[in-house]
Amino acid sequence: MSGITLLWFKRDLRVEDHPALARAAEIGAPVLPLYVVEPEYWALDDTSARQWAFCRESLIELRSALAGLGAPLVVRQGDVIDVLARAHQRFGIGRIISHEETGNAWTYARDLRVAAWARAEGIAWEELPQSGVVRRLKGRDGWAKQRDRFMGQPLVAPAALKAVAVEPGDIPDPDLAPDPCPDRQPGGRSNALSLLGGFLTERGRTYRRDMSSPVAGEWACSRLSPHLAFGTLSGREAETAARARAAEVKGTREGWGGSVKSFRSRLAWRDHFMQKLEDEPRIESECLHRAYEGLRGTDAARLRAWEMGETGLPFVDACMRYTRAGGWLNFRMRSMVVAVGSYHLWLDWRSTGPILARYFTDYEPGIHWSQMQMQSGTTGMNTVRIYNPVKQGGDQDPDGVFTRAWVPELAEVPDEVLQEPWRWDGAGRILGRSYPEPLVDVKAAAKAARERVWGVRKGEAFRAEAAQIVEKHASRKDRQRRFIRDPEPKAERQMKLDL
Repeated sequence: MSGITLLWFKRDLRVEDHPALARAAEIGAPVLPLYVVEPEYWALDDTSARQWAFCRESLIELRSALAGLGAPLVVRQGDVIDVLARAHQRFGIGRIISHEETGNAWTYARDLRVAAWARAEGIAWEELPQSGVVRRLKGRDGWAKQRDRFMGQPLVAPAALKAVAVEPGDIPDPDLAPDPCPDRQPGGRSNALSLLGGFLTERGRTYRRDMSSPVAGEWACSRLSPHLAFGTLSGREAETAARARAAEVKGTREGWGGSVKSFRSRLAWRDHFMQKLEDEPRIESECLHRAYEGLRGTDAARLRAWEMGETGLPFVDACMRYTRAGGWLNFRMRSMVVAVGSYHLWLDWRSTGPILARYFTDYEPGIHWSQMQMQSGTTGMNTVRIYNPVKQGGDQDPDGVFTRAWVPELAEVPDEVLQEPWRWDGAGRILGRSYPEPLVDVKAAAKAARERVWGVRKGEAFRAEAAQIVEKHASRKDRQRRFIRDPEPKAERQMKLDL
């Protein structure tokens, strides 16, 4: 096979532990490292300018790193087929190499087009895994061992590349709508490494205890999620560093052991949820359990209030405003805002999902859409959790520091009723004026949602489809606990209220 090797970068913006790059170097032909800025992708409902800004910063560092290997990153803008066709006409592409991407429906369709074009041109396209996700998986039995085996392999060292003589080009900005995010995390591998080191040696000691709080979690969580999403750091690098740290702290009593164990567990769950979308792409657009189709609608006014942090539920509003300003929110609070939107406000997850996808700098389709369905109760196999936002505010922000910072309209509301300002004697001075009345009665809305969701879950037909979903998507430990030992879970174990 003659011609150049085209190394196509997508969401793998690094040179370290990069199997596709190592494979390209191994072939020995001149390598053209290419990133294509695709305007159509960046105009989607689930992408945003804050994500592009993070990506652009990462591309700048990647270009420098590749230059150090002998072949600077080439960046072009347009439809990827057009860009590839021009490269093939000019240089003659002998092979395309990239990582296996588990993206959204658009990138999946794009990759199908690329595959068809490559076949028509007689060009081999080789895709290599960069995570524990297994392509063309036949079943979940044994998946965890396959994932752990991949994670346990040695890191792949970067290798020198033979360059193709071509102008690298500027890194153009697609035409994007304004998206103010003043507290966004910066991109680039250097920031990823700084976060990883700081988390495993300093910030992460209280991770297990503080991860649920939006206040403490901002510091105690790893904050690596956008770097893992854009690939400035590989999951295997994070796992390798965490495993080494676990060995260092073994036997100590400083709290590190439990925190590192929890972090490694979440790295595994990351692959677990991405595997769901890899196995069943319809998760992005259809309820996993079909019985939930048509259950909820979309109230435009409620959706807008939820998005802008104007629901009249202080802790929910604080979390949404915080997310819009920073592009990140700790996991438990992500679950809460989705649950409140889905249960209390009775909004379909397909209306709230794209909003959060745009606001999260760390948007990872496999995790995002699996979690949107899980927290909305449409999977048919997960415990339905209806979070009480008043209780969550009291538990996670007991001093009201977070709520007051993001909902300053409530400055004069006493601490004891901060999460329920409608109970305050002076509420009339604020509610309906500087701060909205609550859109719903929290307890009544939760009760109504519970009854409607539980009504769907009754019957043998529901259970038969749920069993099939469990067989395909559930972790094997979870499957054994829920459907073998307890083939008919009690209602109170399936519907958790007031968490």
